[in-house]
Amino acid sequence: MTRVKWAFRDRLTGWAFQRFSVYVSPFVIVLGSLAVMLWAPRQFDTTGTVTLSFPVIADPSATLPPATAIARLRDTAPTARFSTHLVETPFWFMLAAPALVGEGPVFIDLPSRHAQTLSCWRTGPVLTLLGAADRHGTSGEMRANKAGFALRLDEHAPQAQILCRGTFSGPAYITASATNADRLEVSALDFNQSASLITGGLLTLAIFVFVTAIINREWTYVIFAAWLVGNLRLSANAMGFDTEWMGWLIPPDHIALLREFTFAAYYVLTTTLFVELFRRELKAIGLRWSLHAVRYGGCLLMVAAFTLSYAHFIPVLWACASFCILVLTYFLVQLFIKARSRTVLWYVASMAIVLFATLSQVLAAALGVKALAGALSPVVTALSSSMLCAFAIAERMREERERRRQMQIELRNTYDVTPIGLFTLNGDSAFLRANPALHSMLGLPQQHHGAHRWADYFAPGAERALGELLERDDSASIEIEGTAGTKTEARRYSLRAIRANGFIEGSLEDVTDRSKAVERLHFLAEHDPLTGLLNRRGIEHAIGRQSGESGPWALAYLDLDRFKLLNDLFGHGTGDEILRHVAARLVERLGSDVPIGRIGGDEFVCVLANMAIDDAIARCRELVTALNSAPVHVDTRAFQIRGSIGVVECSQGERILDALAYADRACRAAKRGGNARLVALRKGAPAFEERAAEISLIEALGQSRLPEGLFLVMQPIMSMRAPAEALDFEVLLRLRMPDGSVATAAKLIAAAEDSGTITAIDRWVLSTTLAWLRDNRASLSTTRFVCVNLSGGSLNDEQFLDELFALFSRHEDVIHYLCIEITESVALHDLEHTERFIARVHDMGAKIAIDDFGAGQTSLRYLKKLSADALKIDGEFVRTMCNHPADIAIVEAIITLSRNLGMRSIAEWVEDLETLRALNELGVDYVQGFAIAKPQAAEDILAASSAASFVTNTELTRYLNAEQTLRCGADDQRMERESAA
Repeated sequence: MTRVKWAFRDRLTGWAFQRFSVYVSPFVIVLGSLAVMLWAPRQFDTTGTVTLSFPVIADPSATLPPATAIARLRDTAPTARFSTHLVETPFWFMLAAPALVGEGPVFIDLPSRHAQTLSCWRTGPVLTLLGAADRHGTSGEMRANKAGFALRLDEHAPQAQILCRGTFSGPAYITASATNADRLEVSALDFNQSASLITGGLLTLAIFVFVTAIINREWTYVIFAAWLVGNLRLSANAMGFDTEWMGWLIPPDHIALLREFTFAAYYVLTTTLFVELFRRELKAIGLRWSLHAVRYGGCLLMVAAFTLSYAHFIPVLWACASFCILVLTYFLVQLFIKARSRTVLWYVASMAIVLFATLSQVLAAALGVKALAGALSPVVTALSSSMLCAFAIAERMREERERRRQMQIELRNTYDVTPIGLFTLNGDSAFLRANPALHSMLGLPQQHHGAHRWADYFAPGAERALGELLERDDSASIEIEGTAGTKTEARRYSLRAIRANGFIEGSLEDVTDRSKAVERLHFLAEHDPLTGLLNRRGIEHAIGRQSGESGPWALAYLDLDRFKLLNDLFGHGTGDEILRHVAARLVERLGSDVPIGRIGGDEFVCVLANMAIDDAIARCRELVTALNSAPVHVDTRAFQIRGSIGVVECSQGERILDALAYADRACRAAKRGGNARLVALRKGAPAFEERAAEISLIEALGQSRLPEGLFLVMQPIMSMRAPAEALDFEVLLRLRMPDGSVATAAKLIAAAEDSGTITAIDRWVLSTTLAWLRDNRASLSTTRFVCVNLSGGSLNDEQFLDELFALFSRHEDVIHYLCIEITESVALHDLEHTERFIARVHDMGAKIAIDDFGAGQTSLRYLKKLSADALKIDGEFVRTMCNHPADIAIVEAIITLSRNLGMRSIAEWVEDLETLRALNELGVDYVQGFAIAKPQAAEDILAASSAASFVTNTELTRYLNAEQTLRCGADDQRMERESAA
């Protein structure tokens, strides 16, 4: 019981002492200080000091003698306060010393802090020097006093006029007062006490703010501490004790420069502090340009401080300070109206006092208004503004503490409700803290933190992975797996962690579902979702990897026979099941280690690594046998599946696309031979060489819009009515390859269509042909038409057609020669478009021929809509017409059809006399082929007179001559009958 009483007494005593220290003592101190300030007498009483009036005259030339000065002063009205208006030349003034009865010697106090030199004489028949002084020292009866000087007068001397001559710098005022020695000493003590009070108070506050700023790394408060020191120096200048610093005198020669620098630095610090303190609030106020102007004024003022004299610096200071005060006053008013923070209000009040006091000093100095000069004492200004700033700092600290408390509450709430697991581990990797999400994620108990280690919940190696993660400098994450026998079993987690204050802080997120989805996406990126085999991308990667290995290997290309029919008859579901069964058989037969891919609907590719072509052929035969041996059962149906396989021999460095193209070509050859066939291509096979030539040609065309080596040849077209009278021909395209070989038109056009350069080539052929016709028009007097082929891709390209007709317009003089050949299948692809094209070509003056007529599935009902000028009979009918009666009938029908439709007929591929004779008997109009002439160079065409001049076969020449003779005789008989009639 006694122990409880003692404990209660201790708590009660502690509570009483705490309340006394916090509330009673500060209240008593404040109340006592106010009582002393209001009712207690001042320690330094200077009553009894007599203010003197005196006349003052200026001495601009500094050459005025004392006698002349005395004469002029006697005619000048006296004043108690005289402004020098920044004039630094001498001033003369005359004082009348009063008699202070019974108080000892009289002292004349001249307190101007701007006085530089001062000399005084007693007037009379002879001027007697009483004393002299400057900022370096004093002599005679002159002594330094407070910010200025004091002159001692002998109490036994009779009253006399005292003549003084002084020089001043800055905004100086000449004042004088008479007092005795005691009051002079009291006033000096009062002055020194005020200086000590303001110096000690402001320096203490500045040091406190500076230390607080350094500890808290608040650089704005560093600026504020410097501003407080500037405030101290500004107050010292106003009171006149800026000639010393903390008890040490400043050399007089440096005072002017120090004052200029003080003013400029205080200006810069004030504006900078203002902007830094109210940065957020100023964003809501306009006229930001004025703040920039104020800052530029600070730069100007700092430059002026080091380049101008004190007298010239002061007007610049007044101008800059006035503008700065006006701008800051505007913003202070706006802040006072809009601010809702007590911190802002304290700052506004503090800076308002400073600005008002500064404005008072500036206006008083500039306008000479005495009332403004004494509106606010420097001590009151400095201490009150600094005290208000201290309140603002305390309020800011309270706001920061409250903000941190709120942030801690929000952080704690976020820590508790975040769905990601957050944890803290100690140096032994034991859990110290964990949020609810981590407790739920790991099954971690709510209590006994520190007893459960990291390794208890994660797979072996997770602790080492955590250590490696902590060694990294970036904020990367790693994935770890749970351990068996815990809640984390078969789960996967994303981990981030850092070291902080000797602990490990981290986050844990369950990414099991996401990891499975990512793995699935990675799988689908290279695998077929239907069969699970590789897709085209995957099999290409497998081919690429195998191509980099040494040793022989082969590529098998499997295409199912009649699969499309099964798909159409029984549906896609049945087709998918068949594909899955086929994929399973391929894997079962070849093994799971063999890369197998499905690259099309029913097309499969197998990479047979480290296997010679003979072994690969044997494996593929076994594969065909296994595929055909047993039907595939889908529901209640059984399907007999067969496939064709192409096998190609490959080697190191094989290109992926080439290997696939060779295998595809072999598979298509197998399908053409019948169902369930196998075709193998060995290295050096003709198919390889043909494919290599095609690839080389496509690459040559794909390197640029127009490859080098293009040239034109002309094949004559002979008229059967007048073989020796006309020189008509067809322009054919050729390409000379780098090895000297020449690519024919068929291969060249096919490659150009594959590479996408066919329109550029057609444009070149037409423009080159028209330009050649224009240049050689004089040599083509017997030429009636020149045929040029136009591809289907160009015919359907609207931009190309616009360029084509623009080209025709530029060659109107030779366009009538041109006969555009378009194939039958292209002409009927878009009948309306073809009709418009033919009509426009006719309007330009050119001709149209339908090429390879009969090779397609022509509908004669549509043929009548095409107003072509000629039909070119497909060469396949012409070449075999003498061997097959059906071909003769077809050719005869086309010739008759063209005649009845008003078109000319042209037979291609005429290679012997027998075919020529048969065509002539059927009435064909023109023939073209090797029997007449092979394609000729342009120079040979220009040197010939007719198409018949190229015929070299003697029998064919005799036949043509005989036919020409018969035709001439028949024409003569017809003309005689017509004359007789």
